[in-house]
Amino acid sequence: MRIFLLRVGLLVTILFAWQLASGPVIPTFFISKPSAIFAVLAQWVMDGSLFFHAAITATEAFAGFLLGAFAGIAVGLVLGRAKIVADVVHPFINAFYSLPKLALAPLFILWFGIGMDMKIVLVATIVFFLVFLNTYTGVRNVSPEQITIMRLMGAREHHLLTKVVIPSAIAWVFAGLRISVPYSLVGAVVGELVAANRGLGYLLAHSAGQFDTAGVFAALVSVVVLAGILNACVSYLAARAMPWRSNEGDREAFV
Repeated sequence: MRIFLLRVGLLVTILFAWQLASGPVIPTFFISKPSAIFAVLAQWVMDGSLFFHAAITATEAFAGFLLGAFAGIAVGLVLGRAKIVADVVHPFINAFYSLPKLALAPLFILWFGIGMDMKIVLVATIVFFLVFLNTYTGVRNVSPEQITIMRLMGAREHHLLTKVVIPSAIAWVFAGLRISVPYSLVGAVVGELVAANRGLGYLLAHSAGQFDTAGVFAALVSVVVLAGILNACVSYLAARAMPWRSNEGDREAFV
């Protein structure tokens, strides 16, 4: 409760200082005012536009997140257990990973159009590599002694996966999922900024085109809130999948 109150106090202090500094210190055109931002948010809530556009962005981010996460986990498990295959494809994966994924947006527009499919594929591509790299690293870090003991006991590959590899690598997997949450929103919003007529990215671009600084900040606040909701969902799944971390008193520094 003390930490929560300190956080609230810090937020109120920042907003109060922002409100006072806007105008006398920094021109309102550049930073707007918290009161103006909240007024825009209230207007969007009243006319329903905020929920409509947020639902579009959330659908794109969530669908792309699931698609990229499942693909990343599957490929990470396969390559983590198949060392020869991993060594063969390693330079190709590194080459594609080094490519800025947002630069693929124009190509995806040519392939999938400007609809929701393009944003989902873009998000999935971004999430895939983050989850894959963490899953692959977790699988490769599994204790060889445990694998050897299980093999001596007659365990087959599916036994090794379910009893040793996945439980040992699950912390790495959820670390990748946590990292992927904000990037999934980045992919969805950037896709909407490139080509869209709906979504929070569209609201952001539309407000910027109208030189509406309050609208830009309101769209950014909406993205931050949506990211917090998605991050809370991943944290809940992590707590359910790894209850021993809670029992050990392991807590994240930042939520």
